[in-house]
Amino acid sequence: MKTMRALITVMLFAIPLFAQEKERPRIFVTDSQSWEISGGFGGGGDAVAGSQSGGARPQTAEVIKTFGERCKDCVVTIKKEKADYIVILEHEGGKEFFRKDNKFAIFNKNGDAIGSGSTRTLGNSVKEACDSMMKDWASSQGKKAEPKPDSKS
Repeated sequence: MKTMRALITVMLFAIPLFAQEKERPRIFVTDSQSWEISGGFGGGGDAVAGSQSGGARPQTAEVIKTFGERCKDCVVTIKKEKADYIVILEHEGGKEFFRKDNKFAIFNKNGDAIGSGSTRTLGNSVKEACDSMMKDWASSQGKKAEPKPDSKS
């Protein structure tokens, strides 16, 4: 009997906690289509040699991980049909480090682009995409967007 009372008491206190959890936007991250090619060529005397390597460098898992770290107000989903937003983020490979760009575009449920841009780092692209999404989410929920404290890049 005491166990039953304790269980009922816990349930009564836990229900309001679950009810107060705010709804968060769901995002779907598209597959990354990043490519990188590198190579070299050289020669001396009678010998000439060269090599080339490269191929696809998908970063979808890295993008999802970064969203989890830098955009904690959203939920990443694998089900595109359940997403409130779709994110395209592509890493431009094959250039020197300081010339690489990470391009992003984010679309709402209606298919409208709500943000796009290009940054030097993946983290900053995720942050900018997240800021665009949360601003749109707040306005679609009838709330004012709250400014976020600046986080590390």
